[in-house]
Amino acid sequence: MKKILLVEDDANLGLLLQDYLQLKGKFDVILCKDGEEGLRTFTKHVFDLLILDVMMPKKDGFTLGKDIRKINPTVPIIFATAKGMIEDKTQAFNLGGDDYITKPFRIEELLLRINALLKRTSGTEKTEEEKQTSFKIGRYTFDYTSQIITIGEANQKLSTKEAELLRLLCMRKNEVLTREEALLNIWHDDNYFNGRSMDVFLSKIRKYLKDDPNVEIINVHGRGYKLLIN
Repeated sequence: MKKILLVEDDANLGLLLQDYLQLKGKFDVILCKDGEEGLRTFTKHVFDLLILDVMMPKKDGFTLGKDIRKINPTVPIIFATAKGMIEDKTQAFNLGGDDYITKPFRIEELLLRINALLKRTSGTEKTEEEKQTSFKIGRYTFDYTSQIITIGEANQKLSTKEAELLRLLCMRKNEVLTREEALLNIWHDDNYFNGRSMDVFLSKIRKYLKDDPNVEIINVHGRGYKLLIN
């Protein structure tokens, strides 16, 4: 079980996040109410990831992150704050932060960010699903390694981002792929501009698959996309 240190001075939010991450994420989460308690706790345990609120009494999150980086330069850190200024984001990454989430945020988004960050940093063995590189999409065959879609004798070469996005859709075939999951897995950031970029790639992929009427990528309002194969 992965161990997470959550440092959050809002007691209600802290308990809510702790309960959710333990229940849905299956993590062992230790909650601290301020930066000084957070630093003491960090020195007594080994953690797989840290979530640090920035605006805290006694020791703010940025100072805490700086102190932790002197002890451990590699443990993944997510900064969480109501501040959304570019200067604050720059400071977070300059201090060695790996990700940044602005309040208010959806807890589901935080869990996606945690999983994506742990996946990038853990170096764990890939599952059989993650190893799969060849997919059947109706009359099409998609080879992720070569980034080529084939139907009959016609081939379509994909860009890297197109191939990554189509692969995620294939792995969630007939299920919803959320926008957050796609953006965090491929772009590692779900900001507006990356979202617009993804919409362009989706439009191109739909054109590549237009010759089979039994294949469709639909929008699921407020959630994401679904690759349907009848």
